[in-house]
Amino acid sequence: MEQKIKSVFDLQQKYKFELRKTDAKTRITKLKVLKQALQNAEEEFYVALEKDLRKSRFETAVTELFFTYAEIDHAIKNLSSWMKPKSVSKTMSNLFAANKIYYEPKGVCLIIAPWNYPLQLMMSPLISAIAAGNCAILKPSELSAYTAKIINKIIEKAFDKQEIACFEGDAEVSTELLKLPFDHIFFTGSTTIGKVVMAAAAKNLTSVTLELGGKSPVIIDHSCDLKEAAEKIAWGKLVNAGQTCIAPDYVLINEKQESEFVNYYKVAAQKMFFADGAINAAVYGKIINQKQFDRLNGLINAAINEGAKLAFGGEANAESLTINPTVLTSVGAENSIMQSEIFGPILPILKYKNLQQAIDFVNGKDKPLALYIFSDDSKNQEKIINETSSGGTCVNDVLVHISNPNLPFGGVNSSGIGSCHGIFGFKNFSHERAVMFQSKYGMTKMIYPPYIMSLLKWLKKLL
Repeated sequence: MEQKIKSVFDLQQKYKFELRKTDAKTRITKLKVLKQALQNAEEEFYVALEKDLRKSRFETAVTELFFTYAEIDHAIKNLSSWMKPKSVSKTMSNLFAANKIYYEPKGVCLIIAPWNYPLQLMMSPLISAIAAGNCAILKPSELSAYTAKIINKIIEKAFDKQEIACFEGDAEVSTELLKLPFDHIFFTGSTTIGKVVMAAAAKNLTSVTLELGGKSPVIIDHSCDLKEAAEKIAWGKLVNAGQTCIAPDYVLINEKQESEFVNYYKVAAQKMFFADGAINAAVYGKIINQKQFDRLNGLINAAINEGAKLAFGGEANAESLTINPTVLTSVGAENSIMQSEIFGPILPILKYKNLQQAIDFVNGKDKPLALYIFSDDSKNQEKIINETSSGGTCVNDVLVHISNPNLPFGGVNSSGIGSCHGIFGFKNFSHERAVMFQSKYGMTKMIYPPYIMSLLKWLKKLL
């Protein structure tokens, strides 16, 4: 495998110089080829994602396939504009020069995707890489093996390996890939593995985009519609069985609202994901594997042992790898469930007396990938936004900010580096190259030696 990877990498290193010459029309054709390949394999993806994560056909369509198609269409529509050199304003030192920013491909890029949305989170950066004129090597997660197999098959059929190649396998394959001096690495996954990727990239001074995660909080204030908030949070928390990087991780709520919110959340969860009093496996996903199942089940038990109360749910079925929607109350800040991203259908609820306490709590933790605010008070909305930091923020809804390609999607510090989607993804896979076309009337010679000291006073006035 090591030799095969090196062979493909060397091919792409040579081909990247040809690929960088491609115009918008050529790249758009490649994007259309990718879209057609995905459409041809739609039925296979429905089957694969059902096997990997028990995703329903509807959920696969909306969160994986349609999302990807929309991103391809957006790139096709806007690519010609994105690629054009952008003129920038002048200064006195280059008054007669033309100043532009050119967008050039970074070269050979490595894209490492996770298992939770294995199609969308592989295709989204690939779309940007193609749009920017790069070669790419793809590494899908071995944990979503059925989907990885279909991705490998369609890439091999649609593209020459000197342009785009895919390698299946476990962590050993990732390790071999990370030894190579890529021009850019795009990684989506946990913060822990993100640090490993960044350390490997540093050895080759390779630029990185890290789409990580963290504990994305929800702050609910007294002014919001509590029933509507509970319904939206239940959907955002429980879609894909909570295995979503921007899922609400925990709720901060005024102590007077907690009981009412729990009741509304329970009703919403039962309405969406239960049938005849039991989990509806046709719409509710499974945990990816036994290891993650045991981890989540252990989190529930540990939280309860440390003083949290089980307000709703808690049932777990090891045979079907299903953990029911679960709500924990009386959760302390030091409880083990509050120390790392949950990444499952468990919702801890913490109470606050005043809004500043909630803000201080969020600021006491690592900066999250997403922060959700439920409030009809514009002053409270602005206060929370201005006094906290997060990769993205959504007011009076959850998850949906990721659906707008005109917004950058990415984390900050421990929740990620860099942004993706739309023009932000295009720029992420491009080098913004400063280019100045100097005029024959350039003023630079005024500062050549021998120096004329009397000019300093005049230059100072110009500055």
